[in-house]
Formats: sequence, C-alpha cells, structure tokens
Amino acid sequence: MTAMATASLLGPASAFRPALAPLAALALAVALDLAVAEPPARVHPVAVFGSVVGRFDRSWSRPRLVGVAVAVGLPIAAAAVAGGVVVLAALAGPFLPVAAAGAVLFTTVSLRMLLATTAEVVALTEADPDAARQSVRALAGRDATALSPADLRSAAVESAAENLADGFVAPLCGFALGSAIGLALGTTTGLAVGATGGLAGGGSGAALPLAAGVAGAVWVKAVNTLDSMLGYRSKPVGWASARLDDAVMFLPARATAACLAVAAGSIDALRRGASWAGEPASPNSGWPMATAAAALDARLEKPGHYVLNPDAVPPGVADAERAVRLVGVAGGVAVALAAGWLAAVGWLAAVGWLTARGLSAGWPLPAAGVVGWF
Repeated sequence: MTAMATASLLGPASAFRPALAPLAALALAVALDLAVAEPPARVHPVAVFGSVVGRFDRSWSRPRLVGVAVAVGLPIAAAAVAGGVVVLAALAGPFLPVAAAGAVLFTTVSLRMLLATTAEVVALTEADPDAARQSVRALAGRDATALSPADLRSAAVESAAENLADGFVAPLCGFALGSAIGLALGTTTGLAVGATGGLAGGGSGAALPLAAGVAGAVWVKAVNTLDSMLGYRSKPVGWASARLDDAVMFLPARATAACLAVAAGSIDALRRGASWAGEPASPNSGWPMATAAAALDARLEKPGHYVLNPDAVPPGVADAERAVRLVGVAGGVAVALAAGWLAAVGWLAAVGWLTARGLSAGWPLPAAGVVGWF
C-alpha cells in the first residue's frame, strides 16, 4: 500500500464528509421526535396516507389483484413524493435538503410517543385498571375487556417491543439503506461529487443520498401502514400487503431484538428469546417481544394465542417500568447503529471504494482522488 493510499484510509475527519448530510438529517429527526413526539394528527403524513389506503378498504371483484397493485403502487408513490420534496428543497437553498430530509424522516419514526403511552398504561394498571384497558388500545389491538392488570402490563410490554421494530427501527433501516444506496450511486456516477458530502450542498445530485434515504424510510413506513390497515385474514385485499410487510420486517425485527439485548447488557437474552420467537403467528413480531421477555425475565402472554418465557412470572409494575427504559435505550442503540452505518458508508465513498474504479479494483483510490472532491 502506498503512503498516499494509507493517508486516504486513515486521513482526517473530512474523509467522513459524504455522510455528514444524512447524519445531520438523522440527528434532526431524532431531536424532533424527542422534542415534539408527533406532528398534529390532522396534518400528519402517515394519517394522510392512511386516508388514501382507506379508499381501498372495501370489497372488490378481484381483491388479490387490487391488493397487489395497492401493495406495490402506494408505497412507491409515497416514497417518490418524499424523495421529490428533498430534491425540490435542494433546488431552493443549500441547507434546505437536510432540513427537509430530517423533517420527513421525523414523520416516519416514533419513539417518545411509544414510551409515553406505554408508561401511562403501566401506571394505570395499578391506579385505575379500567382506564388502563382503554389506554392500552393505543398500543395493542387485542380485546382488553377481561384482561387482568398483569395481562395489561404484558400487553403494554409486548406492544412496546413490537412497535419499536415497526415504528422506529424499520424506518431507520430504510433511511440508512436508502442513504447508502444514494451515496454509492452518487459516487459511482459522479452526481455526488463536490457538495454532496457537505451540509450546504445544492442541486438534485447533491441531494441524492438524502432523497434516497427518506424515500427508503417512507417506503418502509407505507408498507407497514398498509399491513396495519389491510393485513387481516378478513380482508382479501390486504393479502399482498401482509406478505410484503412480512418480508420487509424480517431484518428490522431481528435488528430490534439485537438492540434490546444490547440495551439490557445481555446478549444471552437474544439467544433465549430466539427459542420463543416462533410462538406468535407473525414471523417477525416474536423476535423483539421474546427478547424483551428474556431481558426482563418476565412471562409475556397473549391469552389464547402465545406465551413467551413461560417459566417466569408475569411482569409487575417495576418490571414493566423497566421495560419502558429498556425500549428507550434500545432505540438509542438503533440510532447509534444507523449513524455508524452511515459514517462507514460515507468513509467508503470518500476513500473511493464506492466508485466504479474502486468497486472493480476492490481498493481505494489514492488520496488525491479524495482530496479532489472537496
């Protein structure tokens, strides 16, 4: 390896410059979630998307054909709109793409609201079980009429773990993967040369990683929303949406389980949880729920459907409160992993491994090839 190549690999922080814009957008989205929790429901993009989906929630003469068209077309349309917003922002001003991407990503993730709702249900299980039965509907779709306080706490903990995957980790995965693809395409084609890596990049080419990132996050969120609205056996039009969500959530569900294990400081919780992950009917939701059951050493149960960690006792109030903290820390782990991924991909772009020459040679460009971008 030449001295110049070594310098390019071990060079200054500017080597991570291509990732600065996606990292800034990620930080903005997380900050907005922590500060605001959710946009107003009347203007929330997910609610608007849901109103569109609702138009297809009816009987059709060929429901599966319509369902396939809905499952394919609506998420792509939503992703295209989101990406287009970032590209238009790039044409309007140098810093606007980051702001636009952060704002759009914010609408796809939800952690503070999840933690607050879970904590409320847990507190009510001791103070006012009837009120808890009403509040738990915001987390879980099950009939809570006959649930005991322990069952209500179990439902809250299960739903918090599952919703961490659906409502937070999955969109982050979409953003991280989309941004990486945008960085790779931009570097390979030359669209990302120059201002792409900086925070003040203008033009549609400079916005490519941001646009691709938010498009990925919105696409995942749209797929998940379709499944939550249409993905029931009683709705034939939702068959394709349910199958697509099963495929899309395969990695995020397992990544969430890993984040929960790391947050608990017990990798063994992931191993133990894996033995119960197949108990729920869903191929994915069992992973975060079972890992949470192992990490808390608590029995989580949906009566008549599944039991996770069957030899343990149901969660007490202290266990459920610990679950809220566990989910919050796991969300932080997911953000750190997404940031690390983006930084790594940005570094690979900076040293030339993502260029056509670098990919074909399997070796970074010399330092001059990096310095020349800035």
